[in-house]
Amino acid sequence: MDAGLKRELEAKVYAGERLTREDGIALYESDDLAWLGGLAHHVRTQKNGDVVHFNVNRHLNMTNVCSASCAYCSFQRKPGEKDAYTMRIEEAVRLAKAMESESLTELHIVNGLHPTLPWRYYPRSLKELKAALPNVSLKAFTATEIHWFERISGLTASEILDELIEAGLESLTGGGAEIFDWEVRQHIVDHDTHWEDWSRIHRLAHEKGLKTPATMLYGHIEEPRHRVDHVLRLRELQDETGGFQVFIPLRYQHDFHDSKDGKVRNRLMDRTEMATGAEALKTFAVSRLLFDNVPHVKVFWVMHGVTTAQLALSHGADDMDGSVVEYKITHDADNFGTPNKLGRDDLLGLIRDAGFRPVERNTRYEIIREYDGPDLQRRETPQAMRL
Repeated sequence: MDAGLKRELEAKVYAGERLTREDGIALYESDDLAWLGGLAHHVRTQKNGDVVHFNVNRHLNMTNVCSASCAYCSFQRKPGEKDAYTMRIEEAVRLAKAMESESLTELHIVNGLHPTLPWRYYPRSLKELKAALPNVSLKAFTATEIHWFERISGLTASEILDELIEAGLESLTGGGAEIFDWEVRQHIVDHDTHWEDWSRIHRLAHEKGLKTPATMLYGHIEEPRHRVDHVLRLRELQDETGGFQVFIPLRYQHDFHDSKDGKVRNRLMDRTEMATGAEALKTFAVSRLLFDNVPHVKVFWVMHGVTTAQLALSHGADDMDGSVVEYKITHDADNFGTPNKLGRDDLLGLIRDAGFRPVERNTRYEIIREYDGPDLQRRETPQAMRL
């Protein structure tokens, strides 16, 4: 990067000026990761100090049967396929109830677009889950699922959201966003929910008082300019509604072969390689710098690995997601090797080892408990290698 442009961008960041599309593209072109990380760390510190947020959550996927066949997705199954499943509501409640230990505060629910399940299944499932777990927040359904519910119910998204909120919904999930630019999206997404409907549904959710996350799937066939476009669309919507709590860059996983039935569902595998750790850190840094009006940036350790996740905390991220016991969408879709579970104590250790102060939050980012920060004496004293 030209030294003059570098000084200009640095001055804008430290002055708190909004970066442009051209600025974002220029930041991606820089190979000075330490400089990018330092700028992003300045912004995250201005917003969140030395805090790293986490929560105690579990993921529940009630069905993997899906009408769509998105090019990157190895989770979906068609009716009748081996490993296709759909839970009865009683089964979902029983499974969720078994997850209640460790002071669980959030249940995260995402499903396939099931071709025959009736609309009433979804509000009823939330109502019964809430009755079984009254102190657990229900973060459920992507905008893509809400759009699907419109199709199968004949109701509007506004009416659907009202019913789901009455049943116990506290937040949508941020999925279905992938990459919004049609130049890329047409090659990776196999459903009808694109930017216009995704943004419409989140706008409605914000109008109804819900706070929601937003995601971006990166590291496949997109280019940095598509990532910049994606973030700027979200930033503009955030200017309008103020309803996004957190932005979550998700690293595309490509190294999967389903040996159980011999099918390779990820049609991008042959022409993609998963983003490197350095590219991941650059994506977090540029996202934090561009998305100036979202309070938090989350690194989902399941899709990045714990080491990259720790480093992301010094490249703009201030949230390390949750404890997570089973995350089928990724653990069924790759052999990346991240743990199936990190408990509260594991997260506390990882956050402290990265040099930050852990804070446990709920779905609304209300503080549940603050913990002591890193042991500075331990950091300054040579430690035995952990094997």
